Amino acid sequence: MVCASIRAGVRFVAEDRQVWGLFPELTLSDNLIADRHAWPVFSRQGLLKGRVIAAAAQELIRSFDIRPPDPNLPVGLLSGGNKQKTVIARALAHQPKALVICQPTRGVDVGATEYIRQRIIDERTRGAAVLLISADLDEVLALSDRIAVMYEGRFMTILSPNEATPDRIGLWMAGIVPSSGPDHRPSPYEQTCARNTVVGAS
Repeated sequence: MVCASIRAGVRFVAEDRQVWGLFPELTLSDNLIADRHAWPVFSRQGLLKGRVIAAAAQELIRSFDIRPPDPNLPVGLLSGGNKQKTVIARALAHQPKALVICQPTRGVDVGATEYIRQRIIDERTRGAAVLLISADLDEVLALSDRIAVMYEGRFMTILSPNEATPDRIGLWMAGIVPSSGPDHRPSPYEQTCARNTVVGAS
């Protein structure tokens, strides 16, 4: 299923880069082509093409400003921000049609945060479909065209950034339908959630 998704142009950036996104003991070069090592351009009859892989890795290192720029360095020795850049670089290497990205800037410094957010915006501008999953409300408001809030596995509301505020989103995240102010018009999702609210007593 994963291979089929990759062939279809879908890329996924996992929430925890240490557990799901990287092979810490392998080199930066190996990590950058980890989801494509079996492609004919990188291997032949099961043998990896070292020079081709190194050239592809150097291009991604340059393009995503990964530091230090050493493709032979074990990726586990990189800083948190550069580890995340490695994961992002691998996901965006072949201009995906769709990108699912979870907690893209968690645990990275300010410089890397701004860089990663700009790359996400660039993908959206290019025409890729981007599904951003984040607990950082400022990040969600800054990067999203539409915002969906979930609580216990259910969508509570879907709204545009200009309808959203951190306070309102916080209430939705807690499973609470915000009270309507004098200038607020409930969205269809809000109306549905309000109708479907069940109050139980024991």
